[in-house]
Amino acid sequence: MASVLEDPTLERHFKGHKDAVTCTDFSPNRKQLASGSVDKTLMIWNLAPKARAFRFVGHQDAITGVQFSPSSNLVATSSKDRTVRLWTPSIKGESTVFKAHTAAVRSVAFSHDGQRLVTASDDKSVKVWSVHRQCFVNSLSQHTNWVRCARFSPDGRLIASCGDDRTVRLWDTSTKHCINCFTDYGGSEMFVDFNPSGTCIASSGADSSLKIWDLRTNKLIQHYQVHSAGINSFSFHPSNNYLISGSSDSTVKILDLLEGRLIYTLHGHKGAVITVAFSRAGDLFASGGADGQVLMWRTNFDTKSYQEVLQQHSRRSTPDPPPHVTDIRPRGPHLHHPQPTAIQVSSVLPSNINFYYGSRVDGWMGDESAGRAGVTAGSQTGAGSRGRGRREEEEGGRGQTHPLEVLSGHPSSLDSTLRHIVQQLDILTQTVSVLEERLTLTEDKLKECLVYQSQILRDKKGVCMTK
Repeated sequence: MASVLEDPTLERHFKGHKDAVTCTDFSPNRKQLASGSVDKTLMIWNLAPKARAFRFVGHQDAITGVQFSPSSNLVATSSKDRTVRLWTPSIKGESTVFKAHTAAVRSVAFSHDGQRLVTASDDKSVKVWSVHRQCFVNSLSQHTNWVRCARFSPDGRLIASCGDDRTVRLWDTSTKHCINCFTDYGGSEMFVDFNPSGTCIASSGADSSLKIWDLRTNKLIQHYQVHSAGINSFSFHPSNNYLISGSSDSTVKILDLLEGRLIYTLHGHKGAVITVAFSRAGDLFASGGADGQVLMWRTNFDTKSYQEVLQQHSRRSTPDPPPHVTDIRPRGPHLHHPQPTAIQVSSVLPSNINFYYGSRVDGWMGDESAGRAGVTAGSQTGAGSRGRGRREEEEGGRGQTHPLEVLSGHPSSLDSTLRHIVQQLDILTQTVSVLEERLTLTEDKLKECLVYQSQILRDKKGVCMTK
């Protein structure tokens, strides 16, 4: 099994779109990759070697969203032509058109049981559709500006939406009420999604920041500021441990959510990266952008358990194992400063790909010509950490590798001690979360009592004045 420290590598690139690629999604059966474009076409790329691709035409304007159904037998697309289409991803290319929005539809997503669709639109509404009955079901309307994205939670009980009104809203699908609204944003929010376990939501937008909120405590638990331009899309790894983001700064970045830091910057697109998506297994991810290309990368990330990842990380040169994303407390922005790394990472790339490694993650000054992709590995921690790194360029070596070297200075007894400490910290963190919730309830009760008491005093004053 691949090591958690191995590099992502560019596997394939797909060319067929005539304009910017706006959305991508892998089929759950791992056989196909779908992409939508400003050129109004849906492409279904078959991942088997030398298999032909399908081009579907039907939308009258740019396609803005695409997603496979959980069974892989349907593909949903949204478009600026105000419609949603359900396609059969086969050579026939049959589709059904859904109409209810009165403006451009910006996103589309299936519920995890495949029975419903949720869409977001410039008509300021979020709409839910029945896949089986192929009809509109209900509308959610509290946004005050264009809605850019909407997603179901893994259990289907919640919907998260975001938009140009600079809010992220959480909806109860049974009552159809907005149950929470996050407003701590400096610009339009472009993308929102739940993590695979459904305990957190993340959002990104024009202010180039990415924020992760714990839904159990309604607390901001992670805040990343690693891009230099707006973040158009992101995707959680199925393990909950990683996240990829695509930005108008032309890069794809990979975040380690366990350690709360940036670990890779990928250069492969010329122009904005508009969409990124992990495969359901997490072994692949795709990126698409303004250059009209779809790039498919292999991650080499293990879907390890939390304890296995801690064991891997405890062999590094840092004595402090990282907390899990669902357990850590709120923190400030992760400023984009590199940190020294004692890891020399191996990589195998095609002969027409150049590989860049080092701890510089804030930019790449090389020539991004057609057919070239760059990978920059780096560290991301809190403000104030600085360090030196090294940079290597492989001159077209086919199949060249560098050995993986991990500096280890901790005995196995220290490993077990560190794991025990982390377990105790997890318990302590959970206890603090419970206490915070109880404190919040107590504060609410006190506020109610004070309001009631002030009302009684006003009523008494009124009675005295009347007498």
